[in-house]
Amino acid sequence: MTHPAKRSLVLAGGGMRVAWQAGVVKALAEEGLEFQHVDGTSGGILTAGMLLSGVSPEEMCARWPGVDVKDFGSALPVGDYLKGPWSLPALGDADGILGKVFPALGINDATIRARAAEPDAVEGSFNVVEFTGKRCHAIDATAIDAELMAAGMSLPLFLTPLRRDGKIWTDAVWVRDANVAEALRRGADEVWLVWCIGNTPYWGDGPLEQYVHMIEMSAMGALLADFEAAAAARREFVLHVVRPRHPLPLDPEFYLGRIDAGTLIGMGYRDARAYLDTMTPTGLAKDANCTAMTEPAPGVRFHDTLRGELDGSPVTFKATVVLPSDPGDEAPHVSGYLEHPRFGRAYLAGGRVEATGDEVAYHARIRFDDGWHGVAVKRTLHDDPGPDAWADSRRARLEVGGLVADLTMGLAETAALLASVEPVGAHGFVDRAGAVAAFAGNGFREVLRRYRGPAASQV
Repeated sequence: MTHPAKRSLVLAGGGMRVAWQAGVVKALAEEGLEFQHVDGTSGGILTAGMLLSGVSPEEMCARWPGVDVKDFGSALPVGDYLKGPWSLPALGDADGILGKVFPALGINDATIRARAAEPDAVEGSFNVVEFTGKRCHAIDATAIDAELMAAGMSLPLFLTPLRRDGKIWTDAVWVRDANVAEALRRGADEVWLVWCIGNTPYWGDGPLEQYVHMIEMSAMGALLADFEAAAAARREFVLHVVRPRHPLPLDPEFYLGRIDAGTLIGMGYRDARAYLDTMTPTGLAKDANCTAMTEPAPGVRFHDTLRGELDGSPVTFKATVVLPSDPGDEAPHVSGYLEHPRFGRAYLAGGRVEATGDEVAYHARIRFDDGWHGVAVKRTLHDDPGPDAWADSRRARLEVGGLVADLTMGLAETAALLASVEPVGAHGFVDRAGAVAAFAGNGFREVLRRYRGPAASQV
């Protein structure tokens, strides 16, 4: 008699960007995937902490936008800063995580311990490095506490470590950033790795990018070592990996408001759906390609929000769109959600941009009423030139589930769109400024005209 397969969810780090993982978890839950073990490292501790606290995927997506990203770091006593840069313990401490971020996300260490002690409970583990012994400990959910969870997210230089009983506890990032070995130790036959750490050949200049590159090297080195150890022990398992197509925006972009939690959640849902649509029962090869990404083509990212009334109730369509400067370089990325009382906040899957004649449309699909439904938001772009070029593009037509509604981008949404424009795939001040200037100068209408053609641009 064969035993049922044990499935582990391994949540890699990624700083504040792990809001992306909430969208992934929502998509996996919609597919009916259940996990008998959940493991979190670094930022992945937040996702693991929410799941093991009993927060549902829908609630995870609802809670993240209410988090103030500035709470991820709290100030040290003034005297520490007076010591000067060479004696500064860190830029801040984890008090904000403990006192504000954990409660905002519904993470409760007492609840985690209590749930872990129940019969047939989902197993949980949290990875924290004990610096004194230079070891990574996968602390069981029955023994975890809030201070250790926060220590597991206290990235050196940025947050002070936890000092307890003569030992120093800190982020496991330099030892491992995803603990596949722990999943295998606990008997996993199938590992779902949720990976939001960059993995491209690009080497950037400057201290921030190179600090991130060091994390990437450590993370991939440890992951490959886990694969090699499993192969040497002839330990068979199926590997599935959900990852972004391109590296996610770095934490400073989140901190400065250039991207928000809702946007990251939409991206995570899109990326998970892309994998679920193409996955095979045998999973992926256990090598560096399983987390590989590509650098985005030069272009811009912006948020497009339209509102109206559908079937007698307010409806909101919000898309995060990445438009490459040259349509031949890469297809545009479209993620986001459609919100309405009938289907709540339904995230977009399979987003694409299509352009025919004077009509430009976003096409995607959403899940509600236990099925998939097509969504189309269509604009007719007029040729009349002049200062009303933006106004020409502010009206759209929504089609979803056999219903139709007129949508409008108001003045506030227009201003927000312009303010949200950020360059992607451009490095250095001159290239970044040039990408934004080209978009602002041409206007939304002219930029979208570049995507005319017989073929759809598919994400």
